[in-house]
Amino acid sequence: MDFLKSLGHPEEIINLFKYKIGGCRSVMPKLDYDSMSETLRSCYAYLNQTSRSFAAVIQALDGELRHAVCIFYLVLRALDTVEDDMRIPLEKKVPLLQDFHSFLYQPEWSFAESREKDRQVLEDFPTISMEFRNLGLEYQEVISDICHRMGAGMAEFLEKKVSSMKEWDQYCHYVAGLVGIGLSRLFSASQLEDPEVGRDTELANSMGLFLQKTNIIRDYLEDQQEGRAFWPQEAWSQFTARLEDLAHPQHLSSALSCLNLLVTDALHHVPDVIAYLSRLRNQSVFNFCAIPQVMAIATLSACYNNPQVFQGVVKIRKGQAVTLMMQATNMSAVLSIIAQYSQEILQKVSVTDPSREKTLGILSLIREKSVSPAALSSRAHHISPVYVSAVMLLAALSWQYLNASAGQPPGGADMQGH
Repeated sequence: MDFLKSLGHPEEIINLFKYKIGGCRSVMPKLDYDSMSETLRSCYAYLNQTSRSFAAVIQALDGELRHAVCIFYLVLRALDTVEDDMRIPLEKKVPLLQDFHSFLYQPEWSFAESREKDRQVLEDFPTISMEFRNLGLEYQEVISDICHRMGAGMAEFLEKKVSSMKEWDQYCHYVAGLVGIGLSRLFSASQLEDPEVGRDTELANSMGLFLQKTNIIRDYLEDQQEGRAFWPQEAWSQFTARLEDLAHPQHLSSALSCLNLLVTDALHHVPDVIAYLSRLRNQSVFNFCAIPQVMAIATLSACYNNPQVFQGVVKIRKGQAVTLMMQATNMSAVLSIIAQYSQEILQKVSVTDPSREKTLGILSLIREKSVSPAALSSRAHHISPVYVSAVMLLAALSWQYLNASAGQPPGGADMQGH
């Protein structure tokens, strides 16, 4: 079916065949497992078991940053597993979340009461915490701090609904913005990126919020069916008395108005995304950061004014996804992608949409930023053939993931999922 959807896009068909054939396997980055401790090998095994496509992206990072991000991911996966487990009573879950950062320094601590699919990261937490303590102190400090702040935020929202737009930003900050901040600090700590990348928490936070808001917007129906609600009441109460009513056909006009309002809100993070990516110097870090962002804006374009958000699953085509992964290797290409999908959204803005003026305003700003000479000149465009091969490899490694869940931004559901 996805192949048929790509028939009108010949370049997507070509890229689909490239990755399905797997012509890049000869350049697959091989981790030196022989030189790893047994516990570190176990950590990479858990990474591959729990993160699907994200494992490939992490393993393409340079140097010791790879290990630091691997452990960061597993710690947050363990924390998220506690939060997601509805079988854990609140009186036990709240202190677990609030104290979770302290377990990093307790060699014997583990948790065997979860029945979530990723429970192995809790049951064998001593292996993860050991490798955490083997990291450099500069990495430990970042991971522990982010874990502490995220656990406190998760505990806060366990018994609180997302009511205002400000609370929507706050919730997304706790579950995704902090991830962006933590990753940025790890990039700088590794010296692969300049110190300003780690210091500018506002831009890093926006990177996470853009991904998280895209996931929340896209997943309206799935969340409703599972009894979850992440669309802010301040937004949907302008159009309906109950959030669940937006899924009813008779409320479609109101539903689309609410949807477009939230997409417009998410688009306000795009100028920060451009500013953040334009600062990056290391190719592996750039790929790691840019691919989820271009997936997100493509997904937002697919969602904008689309009734399917309230009827099923909105996907971007598999060919579209692998093409984006192949292209997003330099700032010039990323700006072109952002401009392309911004234009697609612009063409769908209705003259009667209540958010029309705000939507047109932010799209105009994005268009201005995407042709900015400053953004283009801030990062070299020349890409080494080795890195082109590496990016092709990342998409090839993600092929299996895309078969299972086409249209989901890599990294979004894994490290920034709600």
